[in-house]
Amino acid sequence: MNVRLQIADTAGAVLLLIGAAICLLGVIGMLRLPDVLSRSHAATKPQTLGMVLVLAGVALRLRSGMDLATLALIAFFQMLTGPVASHLVARSAYRTGQIEHGELLLDELDEQLTEERRP
Repeated sequence: MNVRLQIADTAGAVLLLIGAAICLLGVIGMLRLPDVLSRSHAATKPQTLGMVLVLAGVALRLRSGMDLATLALIAFFQMLTGPVASHLVARSAYRTGQIEHGELLLDELDEQLTEERRP
């Protein structure tokens, strides 16, 4: 029984370190990437994965039912709100003209906005 706890603690510590490293890579991407769309990508994908790994590591360390339920709710709402917020920031940047349209490979939003403006 004691060996299982030691393995779970070690796995939790490893998940915490990996999650923190992925979050750090997301922050570095936000600082170094040139435009809004790239930064919103760097803010969302690595941060969400890193956060899930950190929460899994914490869950392996805590092992209490109420704590696990709280961590599951945190992961659910973070995974629900993070990408939506990033999408809204990118869409707002697009609508305010802070995006280089020549650098986009495919611009479906321009077609939708053009159709909305037509009477």
